[in-house]
Amino acid sequence: MTGTTPPPGAVDQAELLRLARRRAAAGRDGSARPRPIPTTGEGPAPLSHAQQRMWLMDRLGQGGALYNVPVATRLRGPLDPAALADALTALTGRHPILRTRYGQHGDAPPHQEPHPVRPVPLPVVDAAPEAAPGLLHTEAARPFDLAAGPVLRALLLRHTAEDHTLLLTLHHIAVDGGSLPHLTADLAALYAAARTGERPDLPPAGPGYADFARWERGRDAELAAAADTRAAELAGARPLPLLRPLPPGPRARTAVLHHAPLTTDTLDGLRRLGTAHGATLFTVVLAAAFATLRLATGEPDLTVGCASGHRGRPDLRRMVGLNVNTLPIRAELPGDPEFTEVLARVRAALLGAQRYHEVPFDLVVERLGAGSRAADGSPLTAVSCDLVQPVGAVALPGLAAEAVEVDLGLAKFGLALLVEDGPRPRCLVQHDADALAEPVARRLLDAFAALLTAVAGDASAPLSRLPGRRLDAVPSTPADVSAPAEHPAVALLLADPRVADAAVAETEGGPLLAYAVLRGPGGPGGLELRAALRRRLPADRLPAAVTLLDAVPRTPSGELDPARLPGGARRTAPVPGPLEAVRTAFGELLGSRPEPDGDFFVLGGHSLVAVQLAERLRIRTGLPLTGLDVLEQRTPRALAALLDARRAERDAATRPGSRPGRSRTGATAAAVREGTVLVTGATGGVGAAVLQELMAQGRPVRALARPESAHLVSLDGVEVVEGDLADPEGLRRAVAGVDSVIHAACTFTEHQVDVAAMRALVDGWRGGGRFVFVSSVDAYGQPAATEVPEGAAAEGPVSPYGRAKLDCERILLDAAGTGGRGAGVVVRSPIVWGPHRRLREQLRWGSTGALYQAALAGHPLALPDPVADGQEWYGAAWVHSAALARAVAACATAGGPGAGQVLNAVTGHVAWPDFAAELVRLLRSISPVHLTATADPDLRRPWHYPSPTLAPHLHPEPTESWPTTLATMTR
Repeated sequence: MTGTTPPPGAVDQAELLRLARRRAAAGRDGSARPRPIPTTGEGPAPLSHAQQRMWLMDRLGQGGALYNVPVATRLRGPLDPAALADALTALTGRHPILRTRYGQHGDAPPHQEPHPVRPVPLPVVDAAPEAAPGLLHTEAARPFDLAAGPVLRALLLRHTAEDHTLLLTLHHIAVDGGSLPHLTADLAALYAAARTGERPDLPPAGPGYADFARWERGRDAELAAAADTRAAELAGARPLPLLRPLPPGPRARTAVLHHAPLTTDTLDGLRRLGTAHGATLFTVVLAAAFATLRLATGEPDLTVGCASGHRGRPDLRRMVGLNVNTLPIRAELPGDPEFTEVLARVRAALLGAQRYHEVPFDLVVERLGAGSRAADGSPLTAVSCDLVQPVGAVALPGLAAEAVEVDLGLAKFGLALLVEDGPRPRCLVQHDADALAEPVARRLLDAFAALLTAVAGDASAPLSRLPGRRLDAVPSTPADVSAPAEHPAVALLLADPRVADAAVAETEGGPLLAYAVLRGPGGPGGLELRAALRRRLPADRLPAAVTLLDAVPRTPSGELDPARLPGGARRTAPVPGPLEAVRTAFGELLGSRPEPDGDFFVLGGHSLVAVQLAERLRIRTGLPLTGLDVLEQRTPRALAALLDARRAERDAATRPGSRPGRSRTGATAAAVREGTVLVTGATGGVGAAVLQELMAQGRPVRALARPESAHLVSLDGVEVVEGDLADPEGLRRAVAGVDSVIHAACTFTEHQVDVAAMRALVDGWRGGGRFVFVSSVDAYGQPAATEVPEGAAAEGPVSPYGRAKLDCERILLDAAGTGGRGAGVVVRSPIVWGPHRRLREQLRWGSTGALYQAALAGHPLALPDPVADGQEWYGAAWVHSAALARAVAACATAGGPGAGQVLNAVTGHVAWPDFAAELVRLLRSISPVHLTATADPDLRRPWHYPSPTLAPHLHPEPTESWPTTLATMTR
């Protein structure tokens, strides 16, 4: 396989480049510049997603010094310790994140709350230079108390009167690599000012991190939708075969580092290679890492993690805080491609993944489920790659500064392939001593360094002619382990030296269960043993649980006696109902079996336990469940009801005869029935309602749904075609042969994907019926008048989401009526309310999410005051999903309303005070409601959208009033 053509389905690089240039041009004229992060004032704020991951690790005792960030500098010259202490205190005053603590009160979610500015202690310790490394390591490795704070410590070692070493230790929850240059520059300016008494010369500070966290949490609905798409792309990814299963129980996470020099000519050659192929130096290094792993493992489908974040936004570049995210890059490298093709494929995969750089990695992992998790819970980041710079020094004016390396010797990843770009470039391989044998790591380093050198000189060689060879991991279990039973879990359990005996019981129709006897006290728990099995066994051979016993019951002949196993007599009885299964799982994770209405948070639950509980119940019930479901339902009774509903959905979807027309996109489908309507987004809140309306009218329907959720389309007679908005060719095949189209699917966040999907659907559609596009009132922008005429032209500023809708509308209306196509109709809708699960999620996490979460927590609800702004009204336009479905179905009917027009579908308008008061009542909240100038600017919505054309179809049924609908959505 040769050449540089990306694989089928890869991102169109030219199109991305055009989009990037268009965005850059728009940014120059200000028409599409992203809104700055809103400033919402002081006080407690939620944790960002990245912070919550750190907090969870610390809460579970798995953090230690792993996330300590030491910055050490040798300072020679006349240092003023008092001025330095003043500068450190002033630094915490400038950046509240440095004096923030992270607490939790009762069952409320954790939050961040800044301390008042207090002097930062600067201990001065006399120490000889040769004693410095030990002192620095001891101080840098000291754990932080995140609940009490602070998250910044300082230590000054005095070697002589003009020779010092300064150590700043910060917790990663407060800073990242992009924050450090701003902090050290600010500290230098503050130190200079403290010495002279003058005002410091400082640039404007970036936005406060608390405001960033509020902004990110306000986008949770968008992020969740994007996480669904991202998880689908990563489904089936597995850890690197070279890595060993991690031992159960607490670990030291000892890091081993190997390095080899690289010449500056090699780095220059890699840069030239990148320039010739439109790639950065990092992309070339990442491609080399993929090539090295491909040769070492023989695996063509590999996933490597890299660091990403939000600093692409101009307003966040100077922000101090944890602003990074883990970005898994999955690339397929079959056959024997040239390295230039490897680079092209990795570049395409990287660009595709970067579309999701703001999607929190924990949301993606949650959706991927247990099947792709490693024993430490982070399978897609078991291997990482990065291009790093040497740690910079704290350069204080009047002093010579030299960076001092403080290596804590801890591994965040199983394996990291790194290139250090500095005065003395190096190739590095760091690995977790438990995850990879040192001989294998050293051979990987040699292969990585040799491959980098080779492709810097000639990148046209195929992989088979590049340095590197197949490596075999050192076995993690003794080769002479003999199993007393045939199931592989027994052998793996006995391979652990702390396990004396083990057994597996397989019962027809029941769960697969494993049992273990420990050699002594203080050994691993059942959860830890099962976590180790999960790395080594396929899902269909993985026991549902590992139960610890004092002895495995056996017959006189030594065979397992299943009847004497705990619960053995009950395994022939019917499987317990969902409620009992949920209560049991709650008890296993939270320490006591709760009552049916016991509250998850009151019982001591938190986000990580929610993910673990969802994983356990998914395994035991075989039903889809996420950690978010656990956090929303909260009680065993509610969670059991949700599982019952999903079981019914699955059974209805899979019963014989219920799916007569199901086919996959790209497969040969049955002949399309006359008058068939294609509905996209069939499992979403709008698409599901449209399906029900069309089926009630007896219309033949083809439903487009993603493969992982296609079973939810359970209506008899619906032809289900599996596909995704990110697959344009699949969309063209899905639309081929249908008469009409109702396009109700949207990514919400990946606007270029939405536009490309609309173009593909229009290109593939040649039906004589109608194409109805469910657009948004956001396409109107922010008109000067509060009464917005139906179909009025957009007025700026228009949000990126609204701009994408406008682009899609134009594609449709320009193509409708040409090339054998029928008429096009655009139906703009506001917030969609209704009983569907996805719509309930939007209430909790969408534009109304901040109000919902505040009411749930009992916090004040801040609303904008229209009178103070000279407006008559602030609130939300809304439409019931059933009413929208009636209107859309009418537009898709021959001779129906709206041919070639832009119409509105609005059930009504609700003022924010009325909405907030009803929300407080329904949630039985104690939250006060305030009108204030500091309210979220996005709530300043004075617009009314009349719907004269579709009014007959939008008239609400008795169950479709907004208070009734809101009550349904908050249950």
